[in-house]
Amino acid sequence: MRDSRPVSGPPSPTEYGPLPDFCSLPMMFALLVIATLAATTMWLASDNRRDWSSYSISILFVTWLALMIGLVLCALRSLLQRLPRQMPYVGAWLVIMPIVAGASVVAHEFNDALQLQLEQSDLGIFVRDNVAIAALLGAVMLRYFYVLTQWQARLAAVTRAQVEALQARIRPHFLFNSMNTVAALIRVDPDAAERTVEDLSELFRAALGQHITGDGTLGDELALVERYLAIEQLRLGERLRVQRELDDLPADFPLPRLLLQPLVENAVRHGIQPLREGGDVTLRGRRDGNGVRIEIGNPLPVTPPEAGNGHGLDSVRQRVAYRYGPLAKIQAGPQGNRFVVLLQLPGPRQ
Repeated sequence: MRDSRPVSGPPSPTEYGPLPDFCSLPMMFALLVIATLAATTMWLASDNRRDWSSYSISILFVTWLALMIGLVLCALRSLLQRLPRQMPYVGAWLVIMPIVAGASVVAHEFNDALQLQLEQSDLGIFVRDNVAIAALLGAVMLRYFYVLTQWQARLAAVTRAQVEALQARIRPHFLFNSMNTVAALIRVDPDAAERTVEDLSELFRAALGQHITGDGTLGDELALVERYLAIEQLRLGERLRVQRELDDLPADFPLPRLLLQPLVENAVRHGIQPLREGGDVTLRGRRDGNGVRIEIGNPLPVTPPEAGNGHGLDSVRQRVAYRYGPLAKIQAGPQGNRFVVLLQLPGPRQ
């Protein structure tokens, strides 16, 4: 029976809106870095006598200002996201200006009240200069966020297109071989034939289902891999031997659907099928912090692999990069007389 539960997939940029999460630590850090660089540049370019006390006060001021801007944009983000098209960026830019102006007035009055003499210009010029600098830096920063969002949207579209291609890619030879296996088993082993049909049904459901773009779980994916291996076991017999070391893997780990099955299929197709004597496919996995480490290995073929062997691996690489980001790693290549694919996937943020 088909599982009708909703599945949450990797968020696309449009699901969260164009503006970044100003509440996140990386974004706060970026704002602090930008403000510090701006203050340092102005201090170095100043005609006045440069001393460490004025530089320290300037850094303190821009740090306070950056934190204030980040907190205000964080609080107003959900409201700004409701604006149409590129207006959220314009709205965020307009929010920054009065914050900078108000903070500049407070800082100038504070400087006069304590007679620090860190700023010699009058109030109007001081506020004007700070607002102008904030306008330029804010425009550049928000433009960067816009370009980044567009790039993420294009990457998401490419990823969806690859998943849709994977949905439509049921290799004819695998289908025909499986149906021939079913036909041969109907008379001699009806129970095995029925199990094979059920396994095929689950594979087709996973490959063609509308919910494939969402996350499943590692347990679901391993169950799908076992169904695929069961079909190939009937066809290849003793030529296909599978070694499993997967007990330490968390079954509820979020995983894009049809991520492991194509890698296992490549291992059987390119590592076992060409060998008359067959060989061992190894499936190993363990926890790696709050993530997982999965290894899939197969014998190296005697002859060079046919063209197109790396397409499935490239697709997995791009899907993993989109879903997990730069912390995920995929390594693939010969190790001795075997070909090994290693996946290191980070866990969800705590």
